[in-house]
Amino acid sequence: MNRIIQSTIQTLKKSHELLTTLNDDQFGNASVSPYYSSIGSHIRHIYDFYDCALTVTDGCVDLTARKRITAIENSCDSAIEAFATIIHRLKLLDTLNSKKIVVIDDLGMGKLEINYTYEALLAQGNSHTIHHYAIINYILDRLNITIEDSDFGYNPTTPKKVTTLN
Repeated sequence: MNRIIQSTIQTLKKSHELLTTLNDDQFGNASVSPYYSSIGSHIRHIYDFYDCALTVTDGCVDLTARKRITAIENSCDSAIEAFATIIHRLKLLDTLNSKKIVVIDDLGMGKLEINYTYEALLAQGNSHTIHHYAIINYILDRLNITIEDSDFGYNPTTPKKVTTLN
C-alpha cells in the first residue's frame, strides 16, 4: 500500500480512538467559545473532505461538494460508520503514483480549478486533519476531557517541548 495512504489511515485512526472514548453529549457539545463548534462538527468536516477526495469524476475532485451529514457530527456511532467507510475506500485505492487531477475548491473568491496530483490532495488532507485535531484538543481541554494520545493534534514535524528536571 502507498505510504501516503498508510499515513492517512494512521492519522484518521486517531479519530476512531477518540470516537470510542467520548459519548454523544461530549461529542456534540458546542459550548466552548469563541467559535462554539463541537468535536463532532470538526470530525464531520474532516470526513467530508475525504468523502470528496475519494470521489473522482472525470479526473476531477470537487471539495465544495460536501454532504455535511449532521448525524456524523452528533452521533459517535454514525461517525464510526463514516470512519469505516472512508478507511475502506482508502484501502481500495491502488497505486497513486503522480496521477494528475483537477481539484475544485473555494479559497474565498469563488470556485477555482487547481491542478494537483492525487498524492498532493491526500497529503493536504492529512495536514488538514491534524489541524482540526489541534482544534479538537482545545475543545477537549475546555470540556476537561483527557485522552491518552499525547500526539493528538500535533504535526509529526512539530518540535517536542523539552522539559528539564532541576
